Amino acid sequence: MDEIVLYGADWCGDCRRAKSWLRENGVAFTEVDVEHDDAARDRAIELAGGRKDIPVVVLPGGAVLIEPTNPELAAALGY
Repeated sequence: MDEIVLYGADWCGDCRRAKSWLRENGVAFTEVDVEHDDAARDRAIELAGGRKDIPVVVLPGGAVLIEPTNPELAAALGY
């Protein structure tokens, strides 16, 4: 995997914050809406080890961040 995938929902404040940080830092990502896609929601829960917290961010290489803070995103992406 060589792209960032963010599983989230429009109503989620942490999702909006993470998306904003990624955009402000010019980081390309694919957004997957778990609110309207049952398969995506199930995949996010699986990636998060059974947790139902969002956002779930999948990094290149497969590492998974669950509800990352801006500093955690920065560290994981080398910013």
